[in-house]
Amino acid sequence: MGVEVAASVAAPAIRPVNTLPHPVTLRRARGLAWPRVRGFELQFPAEEIRALAERFEYEDDERVRAAGEAARRRGYYTRHEFLRICGWKTRRSKPKVASIGEQEVERATRAAFETQDEAERIEALLELKGVGVPTASVLLHFASPREYPILDVRALESLGQRGRSTYSVSYWLKYLDACRRLAGEHGVSLRVLDKALWQYSKERDR
Repeated sequence: MGVEVAASVAAPAIRPVNTLPHPVTLRRARGLAWPRVRGFELQFPAEEIRALAERFEYEDDERVRAAGEAARRRGYYTRHEFLRICGWKTRRSKPKVASIGEQEVERATRAAFETQDEAERIEALLELKGVGVPTASVLLHFASPREYPILDVRALESLGQRGRSTYSVSYWLKYLDACRRLAGEHGVSLRVLDKALWQYSKERDR
């Protein structure tokens, strides 16, 4: 899975929906600037973020959003919820993740939700067979959409990066920090930024 040891980064606890002030909100309220992460830069004018997001063509599955919200409230994913979200991200991992048992899913996702360290959070999810950083990012995103973006080849293209076959923990941490910085700088939510990044890449294909 391309996991490498990364420096510890403080993470917010994943708590029940709407109870946690997330990093973007906290920094904006305190007037703090995000440190710039080199190599992740918008490939389009920031003024277009909201318009691109409004043209977003890929609909979230309501059942997937509900699964993530339920997992956040409970403190872990059930196997059924886990498989639903993995299937939403990519069908290619279906044979691999199908062999994971209920206890394995609960143990890994509970550990991810409880830790205060971002590297440990993603690493806990990567312990699950068939789960790479992109799928792990989706599991975090739907459990806590205000705090986590989805790592996707289209989003990376819109930030001047190329997609890879595997992603390291350190790469995820840089991507996470870059997205939080951009959302904070431009006064949008991570989900709005997410949609804009995906849509810009999609429109470039036409």
